[in-house]
Amino acid sequence: MSLSVAVQMDPIDAINPLGDSSFALMLEAQARGHTLSYYTPSSLAQRGNKVTARVHRVTVDDKQKGMHFALEDWQKTDLSAFDVILLRQDPPFDMNYITTTHMLELVHPKALVVNHPREVRNAPEKILVTSFPELMPDTLITRDEAEIRAFRAEFGDIVLKPLFGNGGAGVFRIKQDDENLGSLLEMFNANFREPFMIQRYLPDVRKGDKRIILVDGKPVAGLNRIPMEGEARSNMHAGGRPELSELTAREHEICEIIGPELKKRDLIFVGIDVIGGYLTEINVTSPTGIREVKRFGGPDIAVLVWDAIETRR
Repeated sequence: MSLSVAVQMDPIDAINPLGDSSFALMLEAQARGHTLSYYTPSSLAQRGNKVTARVHRVTVDDKQKGMHFALEDWQKTDLSAFDVILLRQDPPFDMNYITTTHMLELVHPKALVVNHPREVRNAPEKILVTSFPELMPDTLITRDEAEIRAFRAEFGDIVLKPLFGNGGAGVFRIKQDDENLGSLLEMFNANFREPFMIQRYLPDVRKGDKRIILVDGKPVAGLNRIPMEGEARSNMHAGGRPELSELTAREHEICEIIGPELKKRDLIFVGIDVIGGYLTEINVTSPTGIREVKRFGGPDIAVLVWDAIETRR
């Protein structure tokens, strides 16, 4: 079975192919004999109910940056002509991102969009997770300074972060005696229109923030990310050291609870974050970790994702 596949992603020349999950998915699609195309979100256009983009046929090669792809000239293409579209641009999850999901919803399911554009729109990382409060650390979502100060007074040690951030950007640990809270809130109020997320600090983050990959609602691998000395964030973008990690009984329990909801929403490729047995995020926009898991001897998640996609076509 040969499928026509398009990948909506950030500029391909700017990615690091050695660590990019979108690139891993492209390599596997090509290996299966699927025809592979690529475009960026900025080239999307909608006229009536027809959505087009400036699409390049692309071949990919597992080589260093600059040698990892070759493009043909672009063609304006009706996206509904594809069998599969991978929605893979990175956040920020802003109005531009949301608009692309509305546009892609016009071509789905004639072209199968992965992950489902409506569910991506309705399930941003730090919002979907609040559907499972029993699995989360104590969490507050607000812009109200009095509420935030009361939350810190209650728990003493908190983490403040943007509601729609990514990669660990803008994440601050604020201890009980930290005098910078007022200044940070001023900065957040000036830079973000949305409420903020405030959580009780989990000391177990020093042991790692585990990224667990789920495919079709089932856990397939865990990658623990250890923060650098003197750093509260464990994201790989922030210098976190990854290592393959078996799932604990508690982590299996978390996956069993959230898995049916992910499957019901047709969220095929998902990454969740777990710290000390607490669920902190559910990543559905552009999950990562495929290359790292395989590099450390784990399963080839790109194979599992494409197996799941092909069952739907």
